[in-house]
Amino acid sequence: MSEMNQFFYTYQNEEHRRLDVFLAAQLTTVSRSRITALIKEKRFTVNGKGVKAGYALTEGDVIAGEIPAEQPLAVTPAAIPLDIVYEDHDVVIVNKPRGMVVHPAPGSKENTLVNALIAHCDDLSGINGVLRPGIVHRIDKDTSGLLLVAKNDVAHNSLAQQLKNHTVHRIYEAIVCGAVAEPQGLIDCPIGRHPVERKKMAVTEKNSKRAVTHYLVLERFADFTHIEARLETGRTHQIRVHMKYIGHPLLGDPVYGKGEKNPFHFAGQALHARTIGFLHPVSGEYLEFSVAPPGDMENVLAQLRKGY
Repeated sequence: MSEMNQFFYTYQNEEHRRLDVFLAAQLTTVSRSRITALIKEKRFTVNGKGVKAGYALTEGDVIAGEIPAEQPLAVTPAAIPLDIVYEDHDVVIVNKPRGMVVHPAPGSKENTLVNALIAHCDDLSGINGVLRPGIVHRIDKDTSGLLLVAKNDVAHNSLAQQLKNHTVHRIYEAIVCGAVAEPQGLIDCPIGRHPVERKKMAVTEKNSKRAVTHYLVLERFADFTHIEARLETGRTHQIRVHMKYIGHPLLGDPVYGKGEKNPFHFAGQALHARTIGFLHPVSGEYLEFSVAPPGDMENVLAQLRKGY
């Protein structure tokens, strides 16, 4: 069913389906997140009343609603300095600072990495559309470090396939809460959407995908541990979720580290994408690049080494 301005339906199923699940199946061109938002805005009603997204439909319920046209986001170039680690005709590798959003979204339309990239070069891959040109993979706003960007569709397809095959070499550094007992470990636990808090991810067997993180202790302190984490897979918030799961959330993590000790007032997770290695999409040569963690993480490590 295609998107429309008006929606009207009489539920004729004995199965008690959630309203948001039912609408997602009917409105296949509308994202689940937008459907949820429209329900919250009471643009959809059941029997003339506003209800929650999890409302259980019963036979005979009348569902009515309207779907306003989305306002397209305009992506404008922004002359923001970029830390370019490597660039050629096919790829760009950027050292993204902590605090920068990767691409425009309703809450962050300007000063994103994409705005800066458009100002830097006009030959980015168009596979991911106008809002995410060249973006092959993402890292969170408060995660710093290396990001691969494709400058044409051939490069994009190659890099995306390497990521899918788990052959891109990615190593992160993080500061986690608590003293990690084992010198190294493997976390092989599936990650999916949190069953209650839908903006969070969680280790779960329901609607999840396999997620594998290898970690190595670099330095151990009384209340914190400096680790290296290697991604075998690349799920949303993977390192943050996995370390939380084993009892060691990242320092400063506003989502998975609430209530944890943070004497440094570190805002945003202490996570840095240090190393990335891949096969060049055209030459086939293996390339690998590394950058040190940013100053704020280094300052925390310096304080920890002194006993803070």
